[in-house]
Amino acid sequence: MTAPVYIIAEAGVNHNGDLDRALAMVDAAAGAGADAVKFQTFRPEALVTGSARQADYQVRNDGDAGSQLAMLQRLVLGPEDHHALMARCAAHGIEFLSSPFDPGSADFLVHELGLQRIKLGSGELTNGPLLLQLARAGRDLILSTGMATLDEVREALGVVAFGYLQHGDPRDRAALSAALDLPEAHDALRQRVTLLHCTTEYPCPLDQVNLRAMDTLANAFDLPVGYSDHTLGIEVSIAAAARGATLLEKHFTLDRRLPGPDHVASLEPDELAALVKAVRAVSLALGSHHKTPTAAEQRNAQVARKSLVAARAIAAGEPFSATNLTIKRPGHGRSPLDYWDLLNRPSPRDYNADEVIE
Repeated sequence: MTAPVYIIAEAGVNHNGDLDRALAMVDAAAGAGADAVKFQTFRPEALVTGSARQADYQVRNDGDAGSQLAMLQRLVLGPEDHHALMARCAAHGIEFLSSPFDPGSADFLVHELGLQRIKLGSGELTNGPLLLQLARAGRDLILSTGMATLDEVREALGVVAFGYLQHGDPRDRAALSAALDLPEAHDALRQRVTLLHCTTEYPCPLDQVNLRAMDTLANAFDLPVGYSDHTLGIEVSIAAAARGATLLEKHFTLDRRLPGPDHVASLEPDELAALVKAVRAVSLALGSHHKTPTAAEQRNAQVARKSLVAARAIAAGEPFSATNLTIKRPGHGRSPLDYWDLLNRPSPRDYNADEVIE
């Protein structure tokens, strides 16, 4: 059977820096049936310069053309907030995840909170030192690949492989890339890394989704592949699950009308619950790769399939022919595919009209 799709409810910064709202989001994610709820861990001054401008989508969605630094300062959660969120997740039996954006935040998640799995956003795929730091910490990684070329994904995986397998500092960028060719690199990555196809736009237009890129990533790297969904609605996530995503990540909010950069492209709790329900159904329906009759089909085959049947009374020794044979249900007799084998052969016994040929 296909493993169930792992569903991450992406809270992100949709708490707007309010711990009570963040805790309510944990409750909502657990209530919707998600496997994990994910936040973002950062120190604004370590993440952006004072002159960094907001992305177009952030200005469009939030209606504020101020600096990224000012925006992020309104959205940050402190260390004690993280402890509270982790405790609430534990109470619900849902995994707590967070994405770090700077070395200090990564160190906090790994060493103070003890997270065994880290999700890195698409913007960090080229952040070689952060990739190396987390790989050297031995953490499982979920890597979003928005904005990236296949070569950039390959180079990021080289950094991660170096961190998992090599000691000491890399000589140069080429040494990091070469680590991907080490004999043990594939096994190390396959055990610990999941790639997420992603389009970095909020909301993402349907004609820029390119779900077939999931297949490209899987074929190129032979790693588990999922999808980080920034489209409106739930349809594309369901399609990604049907296409074989092992993991899905979807932004959600308590209320799309709240101010903030990501609310507009997020699901509300009832929509998140609908997504989880639909993806669970798709996971179940995917089943296995085997093409063989199920137990139910085996029972139904005798009803739905047909047998060779006497079209009229047939005397013992009379040759079977096109005039005395027909094909009808039920299917517990001789297969219609035997029709040509029986033609002109003598009947072994008498048959009444409409009797199934044994």
